[in-house]
Amino acid sequence: MKKLSKILCLIFSVVLLLGMALEVSAAAAPYQTYTYDIDGMPVYSPHAYTPSTAYTSYEMNMPHELNAPKDIFVDDRNWTYISNTKNNTVEVLNEKMIYQYSIGDFVNKQGVQDSLYEPNGLFVFDGKLYVCDTLNARIVIFDIASSNTEASFVDIIEAPDASIMGSDTVFRPVAVGVNKSGTIYIVSQTTYSGIIALNADGSFQAFIGAQKATVSMAVRIRRMIFPNIVTDSYLSTPYKNLTMDDEGVVWATIVFDGDDSDNLANSLLSGSINETYAPVKRLNAKGDDILVRSGFTMPAGEVNFATTAAASMGKHTGPSELVDIAMGPNGMWSVLDSKRGKIYTYDSEGNMLFAFGDQGAQLGNLSAPTAITYCGSDIYVLDSVLNSVTVFKRTDYGDVIDLALEHNNNREYSVGYEDWKEILKRNVNFDAAYVGIGKNLYRQGKYEEAMDYYKSAHETTNYSIAFKAWRKEATEKYIIVVLIVIVVLVVLISKLFGYIGKKNKAGITKVGKRTLWEEFLYGFYVMMHPFDGFWDLKHEKRGSVRGAICIVVLTAASLLYQQVGSAYLFGGGSAKGNTFGIVIAFVVVFALWCIANWCLTTLFDGEGTLKDIFIATAYALMPIPLLTIPATIATNFASLTEAEMITLILGLSYVWTGMLIFFGSMTTHGYSMGRNILITIFTLVGMIFILFVAVLFWNLITRMVSFMTDIVTELSYRAQ
Repeated sequence: MKKLSKILCLIFSVVLLLGMALEVSAAAAPYQTYTYDIDGMPVYSPHAYTPSTAYTSYEMNMPHELNAPKDIFVDDRNWTYISNTKNNTVEVLNEKMIYQYSIGDFVNKQGVQDSLYEPNGLFVFDGKLYVCDTLNARIVIFDIASSNTEASFVDIIEAPDASIMGSDTVFRPVAVGVNKSGTIYIVSQTTYSGIIALNADGSFQAFIGAQKATVSMAVRIRRMIFPNIVTDSYLSTPYKNLTMDDEGVVWATIVFDGDDSDNLANSLLSGSINETYAPVKRLNAKGDDILVRSGFTMPAGEVNFATTAAASMGKHTGPSELVDIAMGPNGMWSVLDSKRGKIYTYDSEGNMLFAFGDQGAQLGNLSAPTAITYCGSDIYVLDSVLNSVTVFKRTDYGDVIDLALEHNNNREYSVGYEDWKEILKRNVNFDAAYVGIGKNLYRQGKYEEAMDYYKSAHETTNYSIAFKAWRKEATEKYIIVVLIVIVVLVVLISKLFGYIGKKNKAGITKVGKRTLWEEFLYGFYVMMHPFDGFWDLKHEKRGSVRGAICIVVLTAASLLYQQVGSAYLFGGGSAKGNTFGIVIAFVVVFALWCIANWCLTTLFDGEGTLKDIFIATAYALMPIPLLTIPATIATNFASLTEAEMITLILGLSYVWTGMLIFFGSMTTHGYSMGRNILITIFTLVGMIFILFVAVLFWNLITRMVSFMTDIVTELSYRAQ
């Protein structure tokens, strides 16, 4: 009995310890890490980063408090610099986040005592600290390499001339960056011409990356009508922040408002990528945006959000407000959303790797984050309300992602393949891992396997690239067979059309009853000779109802085959909903045209009967199966670069059919061109009217049946 009691106590203790461990683990990350799938829906993933420490002025051993800090920067020594904005100082901390000294008062070049006034953006380059002295409208440079106990003043970069900035523009620098050539890039919060580029000596170089100003259509119309009255000016959105990558290229963020914010929201919700309203840009020396956006969604932070407060269920509405950006290892980069307190991390091609964070008071949650930076693999986030720096440590899962990116960058594709496989073991919902595996297999020449992984992630662009490589390889391997097949097909098609031509020519002089095969083949003659064809169709009876039915059935079958027989790149086999919906829609439209046209032409002296209209319309459909079936077959051998050709062929079939229907109606009823145009327009209107009445009638019948069912149910209950 005592032995059993000891065992039970041991089990109870283990359970308690496990529960405590789970609680600690849960407390380590008070948020859910996630990414997005191909449909733009969030899917949960393991934590890539967990909060480690929140440093306040107390933990940093500072002699004074942080007061509304705005920016943070970590240099090559892992020393940290914080712009303590309301205290008018920059705080310097060593690699252990321990306070070393403050930068505030200094003696300028004139030997006069000077000081910072609400400093914002910081940047360290070549042993020098560049400080955005915002309310003094200047950039102040300090030497931080010569001493670990103090910084020495170097230079001041004053505001560019008013002739450059504009007389109505105030220079308010809030972010700064320097590239390897010494060019200084500055974001001024009241400058609408783009990012300011200065030479190393402070002389003006250029504005780069100016945003397009959005002017509503209503205002444009008013300006056209009243050019001297409508005088409202529309300014482009200024940049919010910037940083530099290892190549010296500028990365900048923008926070849109008004119509621009709505345009960004519409772009994100529709799944499109409109670079005009991209909140993150990578700008070269000319100011061209060269950011790669090949992910499922545009790199813009949150892409799944409510647009109205009623639909938000207490959560934030609208796009993210990306207030800062930071460059991480191996091509990673992260943006900070001040609205939601979240961090979104992408790779060099714009694929979202993970998103994490939330608002709140727990360790790891943020209140009003203003800046983000990397320190090795760690992420530092500065909060201007909590007056703290939160450090996020990378987990094992995050390490594997970093290794996969590193091996890809080093072209170690076989090793990178294993990394992505390991990521999939931990997160089977991570579509970017399927893409990563596909890319590694592609680079190893395993095109078919790569296509399978791309297909798993619904990644059509890379699938098409792999397909082209596989097609080239297969063509080179079986070049003789391919040539023989092409020659045989050309000969067979030539023989077929020669046979059809002979049969139709013989049918001109034939007397007596025609076979179904002859009536069907006459559709080819109608295609090429519409006026003669429709005339003989009505007066010489070279077609019939049964021939028309065959063509209608063939057309419906070709549309169905297009749905199920198209290749993956062209939506084959993945159509949502009822596969036969396209066939039902075709039959309904065909019937509506025949009925509406008959109703109108009866009133407007049309010579054709309902039977004539049915036959003429059916024979006019011949181009659809004739072109749709080969085009559908061709999709299995085409890549996305040839998609325009497939679309052209399908579009040609519908345009051709529309013209045949128009001329068939004109010939059948004996109308002039102008009269037939009016009848065609009225027929289309009549189709809509008939459909409306049918839907109304169906709704009425449904309500009546429902009413009768309720009565029967009520009577049965009363009878019981």
